Amino acid sequence: MLPDKDGSGGCGGGQATSGEDPSVNLFREYLRLRTVHPEPDYDAALRFLDRIAEELGLPMKKIEVCPGRVVSIMTWQGTNPALKSILLNSHTDVVPVYQEHWKYDAFAAVKDAEGNIYARGTQDMKCVTIQYIQAIRRLKAEGKKFMRTIHLMFVPDEEVGGHKGMETFVKLPEFQKLNIGFALDEGLANPGEAFTVFYGERNPWWITVHCPGSPGHGSRFVENTAAEKLRSIINSFLDFREKEKHRLNTSECFTLGDVTTVNMTMVKGGVAYNVIPAEMDVSFDLRIPPTVNLQEFEEQIKKWCKEAGEGITYEFAQKHMNQNVTSTDESDPWWNTFSTTCKAMNMTLEKEIFPAATDSRFIRAVGLPAIGFSPMNRTPILLHDHNEYLNEQVFLKGIQVYENLVAALANVPALPCDA
Repeated sequence: MLPDKDGSGGCGGGQATSGEDPSVNLFREYLRLRTVHPEPDYDAALRFLDRIAEELGLPMKKIEVCPGRVVSIMTWQGTNPALKSILLNSHTDVVPVYQEHWKYDAFAAVKDAEGNIYARGTQDMKCVTIQYIQAIRRLKAEGKKFMRTIHLMFVPDEEVGGHKGMETFVKLPEFQKLNIGFALDEGLANPGEAFTVFYGERNPWWITVHCPGSPGHGSRFVENTAAEKLRSIINSFLDFREKEKHRLNTSECFTLGDVTTVNMTMVKGGVAYNVIPAEMDVSFDLRIPPTVNLQEFEEQIKKWCKEAGEGITYEFAQKHMNQNVTSTDESDPWWNTFSTTCKAMNMTLEKEIFPAATDSRFIRAVGLPAIGFSPMNRTPILLHDHNEYLNEQVFLKGIQVYENLVAALANVPALPCDA
């Protein structure tokens, strides 16, 4: 059986071509929209979402948070709109591709004989967007009503840090008016039988260390050079990296989100082979779990700089300090509803700290509970990778998962936070 490149013409509710499930058809249509950095076609996504809102019979609000950066929100009002609402968040943008490393065109949404759909965004996170939409479509078709209002939110620029998306939006009055009580956002695939859920994130610190030194001719032994200081800095950071790697590899209860990762990503300095440079810079990407005391960690960095020699300074390109985590205690009504609903579907949950960063961090930073969850088990983790794919059966099962989760969460009885 040849890969199926078409399956187009998808009205989400109607019958798709080639006998394909209409939800898969809609997913593939959405994957073909080139919302890829550095120049995402956000207008195409907005047109697509406008059509969906019309099909679902839901009002859609658009808020331009920065020039050319629009947050779209579809709202299904609850029978008791005074209660805190449920947020289903997803981002519309995807990361760039190296097409020469892909089996198929990364924006053709080709489906192979096994039902694997290849496209950028299949896992991160266009699958979740369509799963939300189709879950709501089914619940509406069944004539369901819920106490709590449900917002489907579609945000830009998550893949470039969220500065012109969620980070700005959470500070606006339009966000406050959504009256959110609990949020769902993206997670990761799990290669095993279980499903991974994320209740917190590591803080990204992007740091550049500047090492000044004595310049001179390349033929001499000059004292106090920038390179000697640079070597000391690199050794301190990478020795710490080795210790953290060892902690991860020797502890059965640790996942990547429980340790600090350190990666040297850029080195700068020098003008010619025979000139000893007056300054050299080195940059690191650090991801720090919520269990680490951030003030103490920065003191450690200062100590490494002092030990390396005189005049060394550092600056942050990014320094996140929020360490809020979402409760996964069974006594918490939101978590209890989430986990009980999953258990009723015979799903095993593995709770983790997210190893990278998502828009959930901005939601948690304003004091709201957020769970990162993408219902993809038996699936290799391929976000940002070549040949990113998702199997259509895993995708379809996810719709059912959200249908049950949304129904349960939107009917959580009034809580003290609702007062």
